[in-house]
Amino acid sequence: MSAQKPGLHPRNRHNGRYDLATLCQVTPELTQFLTLTPGGEQSVDFANPQAVKALNKALLAHFYAVKHWDIPDGFLCPPVPGRADYIHHLADLLGETNGTIPANASVLDVGVGANCIYPLIGVHEYGWRFTGSETSSEAFNSAQAIVTANPGLTRAIRLRRQKDATAIFNGIIHKNEQYEATLCNPPFHDSAASARAGSERKRRNLGQDKDDALNFGGQQQELWCEGGEVAFIKKMIAESQAFGRQVMWFTTLVSRGENLPPLYHALTDAGAVKVVKKEMAQGQKQSRFIAWTFMDNDQRRRFMARKR
Repeated sequence: MSAQKPGLHPRNRHNGRYDLATLCQVTPELTQFLTLTPGGEQSVDFANPQAVKALNKALLAHFYAVKHWDIPDGFLCPPVPGRADYIHHLADLLGETNGTIPANASVLDVGVGANCIYPLIGVHEYGWRFTGSETSSEAFNSAQAIVTANPGLTRAIRLRRQKDATAIFNGIIHKNEQYEATLCNPPFHDSAASARAGSERKRRNLGQDKDDALNFGGQQQELWCEGGEVAFIKKMIAESQAFGRQVMWFTTLVSRGENLPPLYHALTDAGAVKVVKKEMAQGQKQSRFIAWTFMDNDQRRRFMARKR
């Protein structure tokens, strides 16, 4: 295991190896999930979903001052270093527009999830204010419980139920609101069968039995939607046109590089003024997000100046 994880953003707090002794002090329950690698090094049993959850609790407590974090069984348990990378690269994008990374940015997290991960990291790292949208009542209640349980977060994070499961921005962005950016981790698969097949591959890679729970879990709305991520992001692009004066940068993760060409085509059709791709990597895993805006350079600068 190298001391440097290749590809992580320079400001990412997880560039080095996990200090398991410190993390176990912060979250004692992590101790029971430690294991030895074939090389004799201490590690976490990543094949065990409870171990991954305990590691997340420890990371969020130690690095992001989130003392109370939990998610219901079966919900997505996200890898914290990769989620932090999206936030840091998004900060760079806003900094390129503003000259410096803004400390008072308003950000919309589309599909905040039961874990509320992006707001938790963004509030701590940059002092941003977040609105999180969510269609699932159980996920919404879980995210709200995290916000309520941690002093100070109720002022920085507000959650809104998306009552129309077919809508993304409609019903969430209110008439007079402005956001420096939106972010999203869209559903990856195009069907329940595809999601199951993906889960099976991950189980095999982790050496798990067929009946074992997948280490990161995931509900239907988190893992798949009709048409997969291309259809979801195309809908997001189409809806974003109506909010082009209220949002400076729309962004979303794109899991597969081959999905970019149809999305770029959709952005051209929608009249996006500028499109940016940010490449990210965590170990062997390559990922990226795309960003688009309907504002020219002067409009973006004026937008940022109004918020100072």
